[in-house]
Amino acid sequence: MVTSNYNKGDLKTDIQTVFMKAGVVGQPTLFILTDSQIVKDDFLVYINDILSAGYIPELFAKDELDGIIGKVRAEAKSQGIEDAPGPLFQFFVDKVRKNLHIALCFSPVGEAFRIRARMFPGLINCTSIDWFHEWPEDALIGVANRFLAEIEVLPDEEMQDKIARHMSFVHMSIGEANIQFKIQQRRNNYTTPTSFLELIKFYKGLLTAKTSKINDSIDRLSQGLNIMTQTTSKVADLQKLLEVKMVEVEIEKEATGKLIAQVEIESADAQKEQDIANTQAEETNKVANEAQETKAGANKELEAAIPAMKAAEAAVACLEIKAI
Repeated sequence: MVTSNYNKGDLKTDIQTVFMKAGVVGQPTLFILTDSQIVKDDFLVYINDILSAGYIPELFAKDELDGIIGKVRAEAKSQGIEDAPGPLFQFFVDKVRKNLHIALCFSPVGEAFRIRARMFPGLINCTSIDWFHEWPEDALIGVANRFLAEIEVLPDEEMQDKIARHMSFVHMSIGEANIQFKIQQRRNNYTTPTSFLELIKFYKGLLTAKTSKINDSIDRLSQGLNIMTQTTSKVADLQKLLEVKMVEVEIEKEATGKLIAQVEIESADAQKEQDIANTQAEETNKVANEAQETKAGANKELEAAIPAMKAAEAAVACLEIKAI
C-alpha cells in the first residue's frame, strides 16, 4: 500500500516481487499505478525502464540473478534455450514481457502529465493510450442504481430510479456548465467518473447521517409519547381515586357538620351551667367574704380577751389546795 512514507526502495521491492511472479512462476500479472500513488517523480524512472527495455538495470543483485537463472533453467532447456547465463537471463526477461502488463491510470488535468510525458518518453512511446470519455446518461443511471441498491432506507425501486436519474442530470449539467465556464473564464474545469462516484458516496453518507438523526428523533418522540401515555394513565387513576376520596370527604364533612351542631348545643348547655356556676360562685364568694369579716371580728375580740384570760390564769395559778 502506497503511503507518504513509501519510497523508491519500496517500489523496487514490489517490482522485484512482480518480476518473480511473471518471469519465474509464469503468472500473468497486471501492475496498476495511478498518478496519486506517485509520491515522487523518481518512481517513473523504473516504470520508464520497464516500458522501454522490459527490465530495470541492477534490479536484482548477482546472487539473486543466479538464483533466478537456476529456477528457470529447466523450463528454458525444455524449450531449447542454451544453458548459459546470457540466454537464460534473456529467457527470464522475455517471460516477464509476456506475462507482465502495466496499466498507468493518469489524469490529463493539469501540467503534471505533460511534464512527466516529456521527462519520461516511455510513458507515451511504449504505451497504448485509452481515452475515457464522459459516461453517457444510461451509464450514469446504471452506476447510480447499482450503488443506491445498497441503501436499505430507500422506500422502493421507483424512488431509487428517480434519485439515480437526478444524480445523472446533476452530473451532466456540470459538464455543460464547464463549457460556459471555459468560454467566460478561459479556464478548464473537469468532471470525471470519479466525481460522479464521489457524489454517490456523499449522498449515501448524508442520507445515512440524516436517517440516523431522524431515527434518534423518532425514538425520543416515542419515548416522550410513552411517558405521556403512562402519565395520562396515572392521572386517570388519580382522578378516579380523587373522586372516591371526594365522596369520603363529603361523608366526613356531613358527619363533622352534625358533630359541630351537637357541640354547639352542648356548648350552649355548658354556657348555661357556666352562668349558674358563676352565680353560685359569686354567692359563695359573698358568704366567704362575710365569714372572713366575722372571723376578723372574732379574732379582734379574741385578741382583746387574751390578756384577761392570761391574768385569770395567773390568779388561779397562785391558789393552793389549802386555800381551797
